[in-house]
Order: sequence, then structure tokens, then C-alpha cells
Amino acid sequence: MITRAGWGLAAASALVYAVGAPFGYAQAAVLAVAGIAAVGAGALWTLRGAGLDVRREVTPAKVARGEPAVAILHVRNTGRWRHAGLVARDTCRGTAVAVEVPALARDTARTVSYRLPTRRRGETPVGPLRLDRTDPFGLARRSVAYGRPDLLLVRPRTVPLRPPASGRRRHLDGLASRSAPNGAAGFNGLRDYVVGDDLRHVHWRSTARTGVLMVKELTDVNLPSTVTVLDTRHSAYEGDDEFELAVDIAASVACAVTRDRFPVRLLTGAGELLHAKGSPGEAEEVLDRLALVEREPRAEPPVQALRRAGSGGALVLVSGTYAALADAAAVRRRFDRVVFVRVGDPRDGGPPAAAGVTVLEAGDLDELAAAWPR
Repeated sequence: MITRAGWGLAAASALVYAVGAPFGYAQAAVLAVAGIAAVGAGALWTLRGAGLDVRREVTPAKVARGEPAVAILHVRNTGRWRHAGLVARDTCRGTAVAVEVPALARDTARTVSYRLPTRRRGETPVGPLRLDRTDPFGLARRSVAYGRPDLLLVRPRTVPLRPPASGRRRHLDGLASRSAPNGAAGFNGLRDYVVGDDLRHVHWRSTARTGVLMVKELTDVNLPSTVTVLDTRHSAYEGDDEFELAVDIAASVACAVTRDRFPVRLLTGAGELLHAKGSPGEAEEVLDRLALVEREPRAEPPVQALRRAGSGGALVLVSGTYAALADAAAVRRRFDRVVFVRVGDPRDGGPPAAAGVTVLEAGDLDELAAAWPR
């Protein structure tokens, strides 16, 4: 492909010939021929085989929003000729990234790295990678694609928090529901034996009476559980920055619970996003799921999500408008503790009061960490 400089030189050569030839100036013809020949030589220079082995890797594959992520480019010259004037061009979510590759002698390799934009959360395709070769005078360029696009997952940022205090109710006669995790010392009933059950939990009296091997089902009735609701309505936030902060807050709360091996349900305007039960590694799954959440014009209001939230434990509702505070106050009797977090600039006069609801304002994650109940 002829560059702008090449087209400019060709046009200038033609103009010099058109002006000088009618008057018999031989120098004009010589200059014109030299200019056209230079453009043709540049095109032939870029047409010859490249003989390059190009490999790119993105590290890390998952990164928190705003944290650095880099692409590492490995280029090896496997041809017979020295290569110079190489420029690698990558695209990352519409942002073009260009980096110059040092000259490569025969059978040599170079490694260059460049930063990728991570300001926007979500799945970020990186590529396709194109390597541009230009002639020494920059008159012609050839662009060749290498490899397949890579995927960079930009996840929410988090701040360390303590899980909301909850789960202090005593159930002397067992649980009304089976939502609490199994495996602790609270008796919740009997069930049939399943291969792998601890024989120490066998209830021998019931086994003798029924003739079927029965085991005691034990449940921790005091294990803290949390329901986190993220308001995803488009009208609840003034801009994308506020919504990104709301996602960061929801991620911080959910990760604080899962990292302490406690159960948490994560709800949005589109329904249940995740139901973590306190197993190892679920904090990573929380971040992966929240990395894909977007604002939705037709998302349900928080009151619809709260109707599916059940009862018991702690409730944390994150929104960009105080209009959602009424939804949190309406269900405060169903939970041990209710926390409402409103993202954005502080309100004049402080946040409104709601009986039985802890109301917080957060303009960034540092403010959330400072105001979070301990």
C-alpha cells in the first residue's frame, strides 16, 4: 500500500514533469522519473516475503479495572534479510496501540511490550495484531495480520471489607428452610444415607425403626449469610462512572463474604447473578460474573429483586438514587441487618434516615471503606 508520503511524491513528480517538459527542461523529466521510481522501489521492497515469526501474549488474562495489563510481543526474523521499519499495531476495544519493533538481523529475535487500556470493565478483545513493514523512505507500507485475537477480562475493583454481621438467630427446632449450608452442629432433621456420609452421623434408632440407614442432617444456623442487590437500571445513575463504582461496591461486599467462606446471593435487575455457598475460589467467580454486568434501560427495580431475596441474614442494596431506599426500608423486618449504599456525590445535609436501615454514601471505594460498619 502506498503511503501518503508516497502518493505525495508521485503527485509532485507528475506535476514537475507536466510543468517542465513542455519547455524542454530535461531535469524535470529526470526528477519525475526518479520520484516515480522511488515509489515503485518502495512498493517492491514491502512486497518481498517477510519471514517473520510473531507471537503475542496478554498478561494477566484477568485484571481489576484501572490496574496495568500488558501485551508481550515476540518477533523472530526467520528470513534471509534484515528487517527494519517494523511497527506493530494492536486494537483494544476500539483503542489503537502502536509500538515500534527494533531492527531484526537474520535469525534474531526481539521482545517488546506495551500497556493495554483497562479503564472500561468487561470482556476486552485484544487484536487482531497487524505488523506493518515500510520501506526505508516511508513511501510504501505492507500490513500483515498475525495470530488470533486474545481476550482480556477487566473485572471490578474491590476494597477490603468485613462481612455484614448477621445470622445470630437461634433455631431450637430446626430451620424453616434448607437455605443454610450443611456440615455444622445444628440438627436440622433426618435423611437417607448417601455414599460418602460420615458414619458417625448415623441415627441408629431411626435406622432400627425404619429398616433404612438414616443419617442426621446438620446445619449451621448461625452462619452469616448476605444478599447483595445491585441496581442496574439505566435511570438510577447519572453516568457510567457512577455505575462502575456501584459495581465495584457490590463486588467488594460479595467478595468480603465469600473470602470468609460465608454464603452470599448476588442479585441484579436481570435476576440472580450468582449464589455462592462459601466454597473456596468463589470470590473469583463473583468478579468474573460482575465483569459482564451492564446498565439496562428495562431492568427491574430493586423491589422486584428483593421479593426473590428470601429472608434472614444481611441485605446490602447498592444504587445511585435515594428512591431505592424505600425498597430497602420495606423489607427491613425480613433481615437481621439492612445496609443501603448510595453512590455519587454526598447529599447536602447528609443522607436521609430510614428506620432499621444503615444508610451510607460513597463517592469512591475509600469512602466506602471508611464508612463501612464494623
